[in-house]
Amino acid sequence: MTRPVLVLVGPPGSGKSTIGRMSARRLGVAFRDTDADVVATAGKPINEIFIDDGEQHFRRLEEQAVEDALTQHDGVLSLGGGAVLSATTRQRLAGHEVVLLDVDLSTAARRVGLNRDRPLLAINPRATLALLLRERMPLYLEVATRVVKTGDTSPGQVVEQVLAGLGSAG
Repeated sequence: MTRPVLVLVGPPGSGKSTIGRMSARRLGVAFRDTDADVVATAGKPINEIFIDDGEQHFRRLEEQAVEDALTQHDGVLSLGGGAVLSATTRQRLAGHEVVLLDVDLSTAARRVGLNRDRPLLAINPRATLALLLRERMPLYLEVATRVVKTGDTSPGQVVEQVLAGLGSAG
């Protein structure tokens, strides 16, 4: 059965895409991002899915994208920040090597900035991000086999930590 060598989860601004791409390159495997899969399926950007179809529709697409990726992708997989909101997705992550990229609020806010492609952060990004971190952290911890902090560490150092523990989880 095909399965990812590594799954990255974490809040917006934690570095999932950057660390995922760098880790995949180092391992010589493909990188896949479920947010990109959702965009490809819907044929429009995530912010437009939220506006046109609503968050619930986006979450259904996201859940399907995660299911497909967990069974079809054998490289490094990055999940959207809210993917862990789905109990089904959390169950599907059991038995996978899942690394939580943990980031503090000020670093995440700086990295995300006023990114209009993140619909949940469009209004008052810092306050919304603080709420997301509070609400989602227990879910990230539930699925994670390891936690790597990304706040005051260079991407290269984060990749080293992620890859150093590969295969030693759970």
